[in-house]
Amino acid sequence: MDRQSVSSSNLASIGYDPSTETLEIEFVKTGKVYEYYNVPQFMFDRLMEASSHGVFFNAEIRNVYACNPV
Repeated sequence: MDRQSVSSSNLASIGYDPSTETLEIEFVKTGKVYEYYNVPQFMFDRLMEASSHGVFFNAEIRNVYACNPV
């Protein structure tokens, strides 16, 4: 999955596959990548449009969607 770099102190890059509704997040501090499952397109759009990607991620995605490390 292709990820794009974002300007965030917590998130290094974000990718999304709409066919599987899989969101991929790379974290700045650890460099680890996690996949979040069944994330609707509108949530990805909201994440990318958020004034703070990290704040939105922590509030709306982190503890809501199932995930696994890549």
